[in-house]
Amino acid sequence: MPNQGDKATDDSPTDLPCLEKLDSPTGSPPTASLSSLMELENCVSNLSLAHEIVVNRDFCFKPRSPPTDSLEGRVTEIVHRAFWDSLQEQLNCDPPNYNHAVILLQEVKTMLQSLLLPGHVRLQSQLDEVLDMELIRQEVDHGVLDLHRLAGYIINTMASLCAPVRDPEVRALRDLKDPVELLRNIFRVLGLMKTDMVNFTIQTLRPHLLQQAVQYERAKFQQILDKQPASLDNITAWLKAAVSEEAVAAGAPPDPSSPDSRGSVSATAVLNRAYIRLLHWDPQDQKYPETVLMDQARLDALGQWLQMLVLEVSVLLLTNAQCGSAVFSLQGFVGKLRQSVTALLEGSHTREADLKGALVGLGETVLQQVNEALIGQGEAALPQVSQDLLRGQISDLWRNNNPVRTLIGERVQGFLQAMLQGSPAKRSPELPAPLRLVSTELAQLGTAFGQIVHFNQMVFGPFYAPILRKLLFPPGEAEAGEDSR
Repeated sequence: MPNQGDKATDDSPTDLPCLEKLDSPTGSPPTASLSSLMELENCVSNLSLAHEIVVNRDFCFKPRSPPTDSLEGRVTEIVHRAFWDSLQEQLNCDPPNYNHAVILLQEVKTMLQSLLLPGHVRLQSQLDEVLDMELIRQEVDHGVLDLHRLAGYIINTMASLCAPVRDPEVRALRDLKDPVELLRNIFRVLGLMKTDMVNFTIQTLRPHLLQQAVQYERAKFQQILDKQPASLDNITAWLKAAVSEEAVAAGAPPDPSSPDSRGSVSATAVLNRAYIRLLHWDPQDQKYPETVLMDQARLDALGQWLQMLVLEVSVLLLTNAQCGSAVFSLQGFVGKLRQSVTALLEGSHTREADLKGALVGLGETVLQQVNEALIGQGEAALPQVSQDLLRGQISDLWRNNNPVRTLIGERVQGFLQAMLQGSPAKRSPELPAPLRLVSTELAQLGTAFGQIVHFNQMVFGPFYAPILRKLLFPPGEAEAGEDSR
């Protein structure tokens, strides 16, 4: 599967654990052999691929197609053109030279055989009979090879094997008369069909993978840990920071070794806080927990969505405070205002300068919509003082320590913590009043986040437990706490 993935996808996985220490002395000799490193990479690749198949319902392979304006794309185009031009010259000779054409027919036969299922006994027999390579070589020697006849059979076989989505491309092959162009497009469509077959196989195996996913991923990570014990370093630092934060939130000393903090901090609360910290992870921090690396892209996307919702609710709350509930109760006003907020803030929260500019423009848009709504109801526009105040309050939301933004962020974090602490059957705690404006989106975000967390806990819980035990209990008490259980 990893080899197929390398051929079928554009990008190799980038969300794999960082298994080498970054602070090793420059010029140090390698500590592992090439074979062991390759074995380790293969283990990580298998783990990453299996996790992606299980977690991502939309996971699929895509045909490899480098950008045409890239160096790889230009080199690929030149090499392919040279290959097919060489074939064209051979076929244009008198008599034609079919050496390379026969090799290509053998490859086509192999590709068609890879698409056959065990029940395709009759089709396999026909394929061996028509594309009998020994017979084809004899026809070449006697100058009676009919490429168009063989191509017609190949196209008919492809039509019987391809997915319905490939029917138009297979039909288009029948209109091609030039043998070189025909062979070239046959290979292109066969490549797409192989990708379709791989994706079909993945979807077929997915229910079986789900049943074995937890045990498989846990065993694979243990293999990685056996080869690279340092793979727990970032996890330990991540959980240690969560212990300190949870102790402060519980009103206990932030030092985990303090007796006062040990009694008021639970391992479950620490782990939940650690997961929530991933939604606010600093992109510059390279020490991402190894056990969550495969979900980093998903968690980053949820974190950006979370920031958008916090900003959106903050703007709505400030607007409501200035213009009153009379405007907010107008039919369609909140929906139109939310659309404007989402459109103007889209993608701006990733950079501070972009967010500043977006909030300035958003303030003007909000004031325009509020005044239009008031005038439409026969009332006067907002006083200039209120307009200036609202404009300034919205513009000031770019600060991370903005009181309104901080308040909404804490409410959202409390909601997510309540969802994580609840049972799987009941994960919808009551929303605070300001968050009810985005209840649907917040529920979707919480559900997606909870699924990632729940699966991660099932797989890697046994690796977290001893680390949390050492952090929450001083040396000597960890064994006592374990014996008491």
